[in-house]
Amino acid sequence: MMDYSLIPYILISLAFSFFFSGIEIAYLASNKLQLEVASRQKTLTGISLGHFIRKPYLFIGTTLIGNTIALVIYGMFMAQLIEPALHQLLPPPLRNEAVILITQTVLSTLVVLISAEFLPKSLFLINPNLMVTSLAVPFAAVYYILFPLVFAVVSFSRFIMRYFLRAGFSEDRPAYGLTDLGQYLKNMQGIRHEDENIELDKKIFTKALAFKTVQVRNCMIPRTEIAAVELADGLPALHKAFVETGHSKIVVYKDSIDDIIGYCHSAALFKHPQKIEDILTPIITVPETTLANDLMINLINQRKSLAVVVDEFGGTAGLVSMEDIIEEIFGEIEDEHDRDDLVEQQLGSNTWLLSARLEIDYLNETYGWQLPQGDYETLGGLILSLTEDLPRAGETIKIPPYQFTVQSTLDNRIDTVRLEIVEG
Repeated sequence: MMDYSLIPYILISLAFSFFFSGIEIAYLASNKLQLEVASRQKTLTGISLGHFIRKPYLFIGTTLIGNTIALVIYGMFMAQLIEPALHQLLPPPLRNEAVILITQTVLSTLVVLISAEFLPKSLFLINPNLMVTSLAVPFAAVYYILFPLVFAVVSFSRFIMRYFLRAGFSEDRPAYGLTDLGQYLKNMQGIRHEDENIELDKKIFTKALAFKTVQVRNCMIPRTEIAAVELADGLPALHKAFVETGHSKIVVYKDSIDDIIGYCHSAALFKHPQKIEDILTPIITVPETTLANDLMINLINQRKSLAVVVDEFGGTAGLVSMEDIIEEIFGEIEDEHDRDDLVEQQLGSNTWLLSARLEIDYLNETYGWQLPQGDYETLGGLILSLTEDLPRAGETIKIPPYQFTVQSTLDNRIDTVRLEIVEG
């Protein structure tokens, strides 16, 4: 007959195994940076988390030893529970020790796999940080109960690793990688702070994390907006370009803008050069797919501040400066030479007159729109990606609920756009 008095012990041992398996996988999958922030709170939970973060090997050791003890106890009581039943239920030819042992093992393993392995790990992975934080205090209690055994086992393991396997054993605190920081910032996006500096820091950190994937095509000045002079035009044309644009650097080309040979700095004019070649600085050439991070390092190493971006055919696609790259992290940087000539005017409740050079990110953030994003940065780039050709003034493009009407063009680019939100 089955001894039903053993069932509570079996359930308790399974519950402990459930607990240890779940909190182990939750800790391994958790965002360590978020746990570090929570551990700074002067609460019992915070103190417990701080100890686990400082001694992760003891935390994992506790879960392994606790789970092992729970499973051993479970196996002993489970065998006592089902062995009498198997003697009664199995046919006489199968009532031998080998068959009973195999049957016990299979049944016990199935119960453990479902209730103490698969189920807790699936549930705890839904929100690992919440589970670790919520169970920090009860786990700390178990941790101190098992500490002598855990410390002995971990110390013995360290001894074997160091002196027999010749392997290092680091007790350093876990490193917080970019993934941890990125996930933490993502979780913080929904939390609004009254302190504007905190909001700004969040934006800067978020952009800095994304910076490693930014290509120069995403931060360059397009070909149509490059201020340049031809080498054959000489110094008078260069003087005029500096005055009209207010830029500190002007690009110089031969014959065509597709053959940029360098750039000149306005300060070099004080050297009283005889010709442009006397003050011409060679320029770096990079393809559109170059990572902005790599180009920034290249510019620093070569002590340059400009690079020309070429397309797949070798033609000039745009120009990128060190300032353009830095703005990808810190946002728009204005100086005394910048001109606030971008049109941004609301004509009606759902109608705006906008410069085509306004950035999509800026418009979406400022007005709460959801303009589509892609391999372009500006409103003009969005329209050109749809038309695949330079639209004429008065031409209308629709992306429900947005309707764009080209108001004016300048040279080979879109100048102003009338944006209307069509409801319904």
